[in-house]
Amino acid sequence: MAVQISLEHLTKTFIKDKSEFRAVDDVHLTINKGELVTFLGPSGCGKTTTLRMIAGFEAPSSGRILFDGRDVTDIQVNRRDIGFVFQNYALFPHMTIFDNVAYGLRARKQSGTALSGKVRESLELVGLPKVEDRYPNQLSGGEQQRVALARVLALEPQVLLMDEPLSNLDAKLRIHMRTEIRRIQKKLGLTCLYVTHDQKEALTLADRIVVMHKGRVEQVDTPFALYANPATLFVADFIGQANVLKGLVSEMQSETLSVSCYNQSYQVRPLPGRAYPSGSSVSLITRPESLRLGSLKESGLNATVKLRTFVGDRIEYAVELPDGAVIHAEEPYMVGMQLFNEGERVSIIVSPADVVALPV
Repeated sequence: MAVQISLEHLTKTFIKDKSEFRAVDDVHLTINKGELVTFLGPSGCGKTTTLRMIAGFEAPSSGRILFDGRDVTDIQVNRRDIGFVFQNYALFPHMTIFDNVAYGLRARKQSGTALSGKVRESLELVGLPKVEDRYPNQLSGGEQQRVALARVLALEPQVLLMDEPLSNLDAKLRIHMRTEIRRIQKKLGLTCLYVTHDQKEALTLADRIVVMHKGRVEQVDTPFALYANPATLFVADFIGQANVLKGLVSEMQSETLSVSCYNQSYQVRPLPGRAYPSGSSVSLITRPESLRLGSLKESGLNATVKLRTFVGDRIEYAVELPDGAVIHAEEPYMVGMQLFNEGERVSIIVSPADVVALPV
């Protein structure tokens, strides 16, 4: 049975160089039953420390952790009914795969046919039938990660916690494994918290993403909403690639914002609940795929192509604006499409509906 997890003003303070350092700073968050939530951010942002406090490996300096309304803040790890998948697999090299998966079950005093059935069921769930008699060094990295997941699933935890579980795998295998993790999580209906610094991994896996920076939560939202409506410049830059242009507010309308940018006027999207006084400065966030290059005859921002890169399915351009700012554009590659050369003068056509304005 999945549980709802509530973090109430969760804080963790360490002493670093004889001064206080807040690794996690007043995190207040609710994770719904059966939801897969990723904690995303750069190294040192507090995401792993948050996960370890939820697991019980770290004690909070202040705040509470609730499972279905029950305070588990001071409850020991083995009484929280959680499963934790580590980055380094943590398999016992001298044990067979069967014994590795059975380890936690035996610690719970299970044995006999019930234990054997649960081990085989868990290995089949992760796509590894008939490997019980092998040892970890006889399996690939991806297979070892599956065994680590099977060992946790055999315990039928209410909460599944995963800390950078795919970071040791190659790119192609990571894509396959994150699909498998999502499939298993949805099939079992587990509440799952997943720590990663990989933006694509977070976007493809999560129901919601918690973006953290310097111990604080910058934004919590669905992958689509985070990408389209970043609430801060940090989120905009960390989730995918973002171009940031400076603009001035001309007029606030009911659903759009009139702004001027490089002597061009655009109707762009404001963020709900934000104030945009006339004459104030804003940062205009647009994604590379929302920009198109055209000839100087077309109305747009004048620019010069600095770099053109062919990456198979698309063409990537780096273009320089008159004030020296460099922005990036992407266009899907099609045979016969117009290509622009490095050094060529072009016009940048902006799709205003894809631009969101952030108050400065």
